[in-house]
Amino acid sequence: MISRSDPGTLTPDTANPDLANPDRTNLDTAPADAAVPEHPSAASARRLATFGLTLVAVTLLAIGALHLLPQTSGISPVRRTISEYALSPLGWVFEVAVLLLAAGSAAILLALVRCGLVKPVSTGSALLALWSVSLVMLVIFTKHNWAVGPSTEGQVHRVFSLVAFLSLPIGVLSIARRRRDRAHPVADRVSAWWATGLGWLSLAWFSPLALAVLLAPITGTPWYRAIPLGLVERGLALTEVLAVACLGIWALRHQISESPEERIDPAPR
Repeated sequence: MISRSDPGTLTPDTANPDLANPDRTNLDTAPADAAVPEHPSAASARRLATFGLTLVAVTLLAIGALHLLPQTSGISPVRRTISEYALSPLGWVFEVAVLLLAAGSAAILLALVRCGLVKPVSTGSALLALWSVSLVMLVIFTKHNWAVGPSTEGQVHRVFSLVAFLSLPIGVLSIARRRRDRAHPVADRVSAWWATGLGWLSLAWFSPLALAVLLAPITGTPWYRAIPLGLVERGLALTEVLAVACLGIWALRHQISESPEERIDPAPR
């Protein structure tokens, strides 16, 4: 609408600001709670984390069931290692569960990379990858019955057990280390502290094993008899699986910045 302020002069009608500023109409009519499009990496990270957490949950259920089923309930959870289930009639259940844990851990690692919590090439990513590879190797080189004598396969199994038990907590601590300061969002700091706690608890579970091995030449007691090996190993394994789950939940909750430069903390891990 045009108003005439004086003869021969045309001015915009200031009584109607929407006509004076056409862009204002579009801004005012836009919904206040319009959804912000999700970052492309966030969707894939969430799918990977959900998939990984599902596999981890199935692993926990399967291993837990082996403690209760009649065919395997006779295996002492205090003195016998978890790998003893591989020698039972339900050994295939144990092996499938370990492979599912390896796959779930790999999916969670990819989720952490996709959402920017971990660099593709870093200490944390390398150690988590080593954890997954070691789990697969534990299935390839199965538990050996030491009652019939030593074997190369049994020694290899022990080596990869050691690598798996150590690589996971150190990798988790490496990932969480740079996310605990106030420069990061509260949700990230909380997740980082949970991961840190589980990482240190895993190493605490491992310490009796290391101590038993170091003291064996002095005490003359075999390291696997000096401690309740099955109980210690189960506590260690459960804590490490919970640490993997913590990383998966962290990847689910992490908010991805739209700026690629801000997605990955430049500090090395």
